[in-house]
Amino acid sequence: MHLSGHIRWFLLAGLAGSLLAFAACGDDEKDSGGASPTATEATDGGGEIDISGVSELEDGTLTIGSDIAYPPIEYFEEGTDTPAGLDVDLAQAMANLLGVDVEFDQVADFGGILGDLTTKRYDVIMSAISITPDREAEIDFVAYFGPVGTGILAPTGNPEGFAAIEDLCGKSVGAQAGTFQVEQMETLNQDTCAADSQIDIQTFPDNPAVVEELGLGRLDAALMDDPVAAYLEDQSEGGLIELVVPGFEAAPYGIGVRKDSTDLKEVLEEALQGIRDNGDYDQILEDWGQGQFALAE
Repeated sequence: MHLSGHIRWFLLAGLAGSLLAFAACGDDEKDSGGASPTATEATDGGGEIDISGVSELEDGTLTIGSDIAYPPIEYFEEGTDTPAGLDVDLAQAMANLLGVDVEFDQVADFGGILGDLTTKRYDVIMSAISITPDREAEIDFVAYFGPVGTGILAPTGNPEGFAAIEDLCGKSVGAQAGTFQVEQMETLNQDTCAADSQIDIQTFPDNPAVVEELGLGRLDAALMDDPVAAYLEDQSEGGLIELVVPGFEAAPYGIGVRKDSTDLKEVLEEALQGIRDNGDYDQILEDWGQGQFALAE
């Protein structure tokens, strides 16, 4: 796992109350139109996979819409517009086989990321997107990671005594707007929590803001994907937060592709299989400490 200083800064700044400045480079509450696209290192153009006839790649670039404030999956390196993380490395490895460059564009609103794809703002979207039936009704996916469950982050010592997801009933819980975690809490309120013990669902424009509010004691808990929750716990200077309940309702992550982009989907599937066959996939997951979430054979 990359335990770099800029991620330690990320969490410290958030818990101290200044993380939202970092988030301006990151998640939902961003000026999408003003966020300049960031290209990864160029390939040599000698891809191993035939992409002739794939219209989205005719310009030699795979343009990816992403919510880049979700370490270790994707985030901006401190003080730069350079993306880093698991998704970035996987996308670059796949692009090498396709013989194209990769360009990550910061989305304006994670909740609108599927709509941005369908209106052809990007070639694909890749942003720790859990594959759900509702999302599959709108777009196609190339599953590449997981299954990944939801984890409950709580202040150190777990003062509310969370031991199961049902324990969220009656508590104030934060999550990023537009994420699967919001849907999970809404379902709990509908199916599990009593009328007088509903979850007080607090949504925020980006994940750093959720972590900040939790660190400031304004939330009883926060929900996010397990790899992110575990990473933030590990990076928490002074042990201010901890992952207390992992693995709720696991689903794989997918690269989102328009339903009419069948040729692109096929070559992405081939590229993913290629990096699994050549060892790059396992190595990248190992580098980011995420080997336990590798796709099953």
